[in-house]
Amino acid sequence: MNRRGIGQALERVEDPRLLRGEGRFLSDRRAAREAHLVLVRSPHAHARILRIETGAAAAAPGVLGVFTAEDLQRDGLRPTSVSLQRKRPDGQPMFWRAHPGLARERVRHVGDPVVAVVAESLAQARDAADQVVVDYEAHGAVTAAARAIAAGAAAVWEQCPDNVCNAFEIGERAATDAAFARAAHVVKGRYEISRVHAQFMEPRGALGEYDPADGRYTLHTDTQYVHRVREVLAGMVFGIPEHRIRVVAGDIGGAFGGKGWAHLEQRLVLWLARRLARPVRWCCERSEAPLADEHGRDCLSEAELALDAEGRFLALRVRNLSNLGAYVSCDRQLMPSFANLGSLVGVYAIPAAHVRVTGVFTHTNPIAPYRGNGRPEAIYVIERLIDDAARALGVDRIELRRRNLIAPAAMPYRTALTFTYDCGEFERNLERALSLADWAGFAARREEAARRGQWRGIGLANAIERAASPPGAEYAEIRFDPGGDATLLLGSKSQGQGHETVFRQIACERLGLDPATIRYEEGDTAAVTFGVGTFGSRSMALGGSALWRAAERIVAKGRCIAAHLLEANPADVAFGDGRFTIAGTDRGLSLKDVARAAFITAKLPAGMEPGLFERAAFAPVAETFPNGCHVCEVEIDPDTGVTRLVAYTVVDDVGTEVNPALVKGQVAGGVVQGLGQVLMERLAYDPESGQLLTASFMDYAMPRADDLCDLRIASHPVPTALNPLGVKGVGEAGAVGALGAAMNAIVDALAPAGVTAFDMPATSERVWRAIRAARPVAAR
Repeated sequence: MNRRGIGQALERVEDPRLLRGEGRFLSDRRAAREAHLVLVRSPHAHARILRIETGAAAAAPGVLGVFTAEDLQRDGLRPTSVSLQRKRPDGQPMFWRAHPGLARERVRHVGDPVVAVVAESLAQARDAADQVVVDYEAHGAVTAAARAIAAGAAAVWEQCPDNVCNAFEIGERAATDAAFARAAHVVKGRYEISRVHAQFMEPRGALGEYDPADGRYTLHTDTQYVHRVREVLAGMVFGIPEHRIRVVAGDIGGAFGGKGWAHLEQRLVLWLARRLARPVRWCCERSEAPLADEHGRDCLSEAELALDAEGRFLALRVRNLSNLGAYVSCDRQLMPSFANLGSLVGVYAIPAAHVRVTGVFTHTNPIAPYRGNGRPEAIYVIERLIDDAARALGVDRIELRRRNLIAPAAMPYRTALTFTYDCGEFERNLERALSLADWAGFAARREEAARRGQWRGIGLANAIERAASPPGAEYAEIRFDPGGDATLLLGSKSQGQGHETVFRQIACERLGLDPATIRYEEGDTAAVTFGVGTFGSRSMALGGSALWRAAERIVAKGRCIAAHLLEANPADVAFGDGRFTIAGTDRGLSLKDVARAAFITAKLPAGMEPGLFERAAFAPVAETFPNGCHVCEVEIDPDTGVTRLVAYTVVDDVGTEVNPALVKGQVAGGVVQGLGQVLMERLAYDPESGQLLTASFMDYAMPRADDLCDLRIASHPVPTALNPLGVKGVGEAGAVGALGAAMNAIVDALAPAGVTAFDMPATSERVWRAIRAARPVAAR
């Protein structure tokens, strides 16, 4: 067993420097003569811009320039675009509008950027921004999707008076309708998934530089996809070859989907760096972030489940309203509405299903992927619906699930909603989770809680998600230097997941190298040839597989060199534990010795190219499907509405676990993120003015340690055959199951009081009001 390779719970290589404050974050990078950008943002959710007066700001101390949308337009910067082909309900092409970079003529959400102010110092830029005068003519605003499509609602875009961006369907409508027509039971539910903000530790930022000597831009930024950012900026915005833009990302303090590829500020700092002939930095203030960033989730689902007389699922019908916000600037801002609708059928054998999604404009920030990107929402809907069905039919919710689980023998299993599950043992996950959570002993715990005046509830969610999906390859390269040490270059980008550790483990497993001799590099388009990026739990399945293939090529070339040096037939040379050996003898050479020899032409076979460096790309033929079972247990104080987590259990199948400790950490982080949304997180708007009411940490609550409980995390890996590592993916697994499990537990605690329809977040006030609304007399 390789004690430094795959399957070992090694400590993270990154942690010592990060804990010592030696990280290389954007704020740690400085450029000579850098100037500072501050954006004047709209205080209105919807208004016409009547006049912009910049004279006083331009004359303020230290100011280098004040710029509006007209300046962008004159300099030829183009907006980004959408490639996805959708239709409106009337069959016309999808209506979409990209943000122009700075708002022109109208503002469409609170925080919409209107004016760019650049000064010598950040303080001077802030002071000057305060002197910009913008006259607005305020108009009515709409922030909820359901209200936006109602008659008389304010139009976000005059050219789209009904606020419908697009509508689309998946599944078989006729088969689904037929199944509902013959069903013995039909259960309906309405489920609202709240709007949230990623709240990463490091707010977004960008530092732009321009070299007039070669006409090349350099962007330092915190992004999940450096190559995708370069592609968008070069091809869409500036209209220049990609080699003229270099994008660099160092350490990133969290992203969760929110640090994407088409942020306005990234193009602004590059444009301003060229225009002012000096570097320009923008750093998002913590208080600015909820107004400046894309948001996550925000979906309203109306779902129906058809069952036969024995409680077997016949069909699923779902109608989603997806709140897209005010702008659709690129494909990524549509992805949450459709990318993972296949997860709606969960791990259940549902023969027919049909889903219709309507994407709606509102006067809010654009939506974008947020940890799970539609997966947690889908599992939330099906798992809430199954609990509601069990309650309506008077059957045990576990037995109802058991009766309908897809069996391992059915694999590969093509669902009614486009996905094909390649492998998985869903019932094993369920049974182990029930055992670890002591589901059988819950009744006694509920009685004990009742004696203390607490209402106890337990909930479960079987989770599955699409991960590492095509299209899109990932890239890896291994370069040995003449001294025999290796550098790994990966196209994916860590935002805290531990890439430096786990990719080293793969190299150690395949090449037998000492981790201390391996250098790791990512996040620089000038150093790494290609990459798509890190999202959708794809880095290990795709990037790791590319690295494995590159290592195989290193071994293949190294074997030829070793055979030449050992005067043996390459077929007789074996490789293992970092050494090439001749079978049946003690003669051999280390890979490091072979790497050194590779740079000496005289030691190579005739015609062989010197050096030892190989690259590979891995393109998936199909997606993988991480899956698991979550069990949550809560207690509610009926007098105050306070909900307390008392137990949480997860059994996950993420395929091969390259580093079990990091797998556990990723699952825990995802669970906590999901629990935060269920219990307290919500971007709330005033329905009349469109003002964001939860724009600071005083109003937008996030879970702290004392809000949580111990997490019991176990695994049941079933490796996939879809990549050489057998990896399925883990980055989003915890969040996928947490929403449904936690809310099912809360509703289970509230159900005896008559509360069965309840949506997130379960703040104490909302729970308290729900109890009193259901039991207005007894609760007094």
